[in-house]
Amino acid sequence: MAFEPPQRLVRALGETAPDGDGWLEKLPEAARQAVDLRELTVDRVQVPGGRSSMVVLVRRADGTPAVLKLAPPRSRPEAERAALAHWGGLGAVQLLEGPETAGVLLLERLHPDVSVRSLAEAKALLEAAGTLRRLWVEPPAGQVFETVAERTGRQAEAMRSTAVGSAVSGVSALVDAALGAREELVGAVSEVRLLHGTFRQSKVLAGERAPWLAVGPDPVVGECAFDLARLVRDRVEDLIASPSGAAITRRRVRKLAESLELDAERVRGWSLFRAVESGVRALRVGRARDAELLLEFAGWL
Repeated sequence: MAFEPPQRLVRALGETAPDGDGWLEKLPEAARQAVDLRELTVDRVQVPGGRSSMVVLVRRADGTPAVLKLAPPRSRPEAERAALAHWGGLGAVQLLEGPETAGVLLLERLHPDVSVRSLAEAKALLEAAGTLRRLWVEPPAGQVFETVAERTGRQAEAMRSTAVGSAVSGVSALVDAALGAREELVGAVSEVRLLHGTFRQSKVLAGERAPWLAVGPDPVVGECAFDLARLVRDRVEDLIASPSGAAITRRRVRKLAESLELDAERVRGWSLFRAVESGVRALRVGRARDAELLLEFAGWL
């Protein structure tokens, strides 16, 4: 079988690939080797798939359905492996036993085409929040995960440099507001948990042993409010199109914070920072439409 990476993955990694990176070119052969090593039978490559890894639907030697996931080093697959092992299937997809190869994960098969996003919005947010709550556990002893302060510190530097050279109106003011919010937030953290890191509705899939399970973490250690920020802006296109989008957004911040017993102002602050960071990053790689949506959304916060 030809293991051609989906075009969505090719485009996404092409925006961020460092000079000389040959991971995509080596991917078909790496997939073949991973399949042979684990004695898997391939059903199909998941399309359109994700933006940071290739997912292959496979079956193990005993016929059990599974998923083979291959990701480049910059997507931090080893951190994902460590987080999934620590969660042990509680609230998240189960890591399966087998040979360990850098950048390759063998996972239980969920229903890849049925995410919590398929539900009505209110129900989707409720189910997503309930799934997220189960993931917030004490980090493992001697944890190997990046902290929220470390990750957002790197992002802050990139935001500053992009804002300085941007001709887009209002970007500098939003970046200043986002960076100010971050400084306050990282300076006053009372409780630290292992976080999903990139949680949103599409990261929660239907399963057999549990109705909904999280997939695709980019784990980080820090306060829980950080993990809600991406969920706050889910379905951002619909929010922007709605005449009451700003009010809906502020109400969503309050409801999510209340449902998970968090400080709404901290959820708002991290939602602002992460929306501006995503918008500025979209500007940097030439995705002007995405940048416009994200920065307009950030302005509501």
